[in-house]
Amino acid sequence: MAKLSGTYVPSTSAWVREQVELYERTEGREGSTLRDTGIPVVIVTMRGAKSGSIRKIALMRVEHLGEYALVASKGGAPDNPDWYHNLVEHPDEVTVQDGPAPFSARVRLVDGAEYDAWWQRSVAVFPQYETYKQKTPRRIPIFVATPTGNSA
Repeated sequence: MAKLSGTYVPSTSAWVREQVELYERTEGREGSTLRDTGIPVVIVTMRGAKSGSIRKIALMRVEHLGEYALVASKGGAPDNPDWYHNLVEHPDEVTVQDGPAPFSARVRLVDGAEYDAWWQRSVAVFPQYETYKQKTPRRIPIFVATPTGNSA
């Protein structure tokens, strides 16, 4: 099982903390959807950009050919989510859990036609992304997580 070493600092958001804990404890059998929406999520673990601590979030499950989109929407806020900076700073210190066990991944920001394709896949899973896009002046970043096959 892939795992990042270091001190885990749970989210300051209670529902995120609880969802991550439930998902991990049940190996994805519970806590695998966004609240009551029925939309699947994955758990993304990363190293903090400033603290170096381990951080975990639940994101929409947007998978294509074994890769995953990590959409930095922040609900259409004018700035990127804090975790965006973590992934920019530590693109090789990431795990994704989609089911029973996490796997190591490398993330990269996508652009151009690749961005457009991942955006369409993301909106197909979570149509609310289009609303978020209209709310913010920034281009919502999309990372693609590619499994590395390494156990961390």
